[in-house]
This record gives sequence, C-alpha cells and structure tokens, in this order.
Amino acid sequence: MSAPRWVLIPKAAELFGYSRTAIEHKVKNGTWPQDRIWRKARDGRIFINIEEVDRWVESAP
Repeated sequence: MSAPRWVLIPKAAELFGYSRTAIEHKVKNGTWPQDRIWRKARDGRIFINIEEVDRWVESAP
C-alpha cells in the first residue's frame, strides 16, 4: 500500500514537526494555498497534501 497524499492536521504535524496550531495558522493566513496544500473535506475537516508541503519547503530560497 502506498503512502497517502492527503492527511489530517494531526498526522501532518507528526510528519513535518510543526505544531497543530502552526499548521492551522498557515492555513488561515494563506501561507499554504487552499486546494493546493490544503483542502476542506465534505465533513469540514482539513486535509493537508504532504507532497505539496514538500514542494513548498523545497521552493524556499
């Protein structure tokens, strides 16, 4: 089984070392763009695209 591309905030926090609050802040203030790095599911929960977070990190100067 392959690794999931979309994970919930607690799992993203575990994978990347950010606190849940830090991730929520990046989502709310637009640091991470909606529909590319994060997406709200039908049940209202926020999912994080781990592949796109990797690209975001690698794009830093």
